[in-house]
Amino acid sequence: MNYVKTAVLLAVLTGMLMVFGGLVGGKSGMTIALVMAGLMNFVTYWFSDKIVLAMYRAKEVKEGDAPGLYGTVNRLALAAQMPMPRVYIMENEAPNAFATGRNPKHAAVAVTTGIMELLNQQELEGVIGHELAHIRNRDILIATIAATIAGAISYLSHMAYYASLFGGSSRDDDRGSNPLVAIVMMIVAPLAAMIIQMAISRSREYGADNAGARIAGSPIYLANALRKLDYYNKRIPMEGVNQSASALLIVSPLSGGGLLKIFSTHPPIEERIQRLEAMRGGM
Repeated sequence: MNYVKTAVLLAVLTGMLMVFGGLVGGKSGMTIALVMAGLMNFVTYWFSDKIVLAMYRAKEVKEGDAPGLYGTVNRLALAAQMPMPRVYIMENEAPNAFATGRNPKHAAVAVTTGIMELLNQQELEGVIGHELAHIRNRDILIATIAATIAGAISYLSHMAYYASLFGGSSRDDDRGSNPLVAIVMMIVAPLAAMIIQMAISRSREYGADNAGARIAGSPIYLANALRKLDYYNKRIPMEGVNQSASALLIVSPLSGGGLLKIFSTHPPIEERIQRLEAMRGGM
């Protein structure tokens, strides 16, 4: 179901791009915006692992440096039938973890010192299973595609606004543009694209929870870990994390309630735990 939802949301984003592209600049305007957004996100995708690992000051470890962690990642990677990713540790009291890399052959799993101190072995396996699922499901690629389309829509909305200011044309048939429509598009289009992009991110978290529980061998491992991570992240926040980087973490260090939930990159912890507990009878 999560894969279907992701496909539908990506299709909606693509449809929005087609519609707004036609309104703003026809095929040429849509192509220009897509190419510009694609180039930016291609660089981000290709070097995402280096960028994020440097941002968190993560240090790579070998088996001799952290035998317990390294052995857990290696064992679960074998269970998932995927290449062994590089292993990193972040010196941070906030308990958290993330995976990055453009594909399973070029991937990394990073955990904080806080999560290693907080979780027991089974709970750590649940977390590592979740991160390996992100790698196996190529969620970094999916997120990049969504970001590319959303970025193109944002470019188109700005093109519409500036075209209206200078009396430019919004379509290939040279009919005049409506400044009011252009202003509305500049506000509504990027906002709608961002909401859909965040929904895709939340859908991939559910998918990684499900697949990660199967890799680890029990959904209860991850469910118990999420309870602890939610509790302690509210008390030991990870400072200096921006929105884009927080999307990679297993639990978001950025909290928000009410309407802010639609802009969250992560589903509510309570719902994730309920879904995991519901899996127990089927495994």
